Amino acid sequence: MAIKGASCIACPMDPVLRAVTGRWTTTILWHLSTESPLRFGELMGLMPEISAKVLTDRLRMLEKNGLVLRTQKPTIPPEVSYEMTEHGRDLHQALRALHEVALKWDAEGWVPGQGFPDTPVTQAAE
Repeated sequence: MAIKGASCIACPMDPVLRAVTGRWTTTILWHLSTESPLRFGELMGLMPEISAKVLTDRLRMLEKNGLVLRTQKPTIPPEVSYEMTEHGRDLHQALRALHEVALKWDAEGWVPGQGFPDTPVTQAAE
């Protein structure tokens, strides 16, 4: 049943999910949520498959969205660290819950795009 005056784009979760999902973004948020503050090199070490360019781009995007704080100390060379902002920390419980679901599903054999091994395949009616 449709709600009068509601539009399909009125879901308040959509912009939040767009800001926190994407290749590497949730991984970065997870590390900063659980091990923050971290320096750029430390983040790179936790995610050896990510390129420096992609990590820089993701951190800038998260900073622009107000979720990550970049702090630079006036040393030579400059010491830069990243941590969650207060708004970024709002995501901690959601990230923890998703982490628990991911571990559970992995233990149950879930494969993205294929589902669970014990889930019957629905066949179309002829």
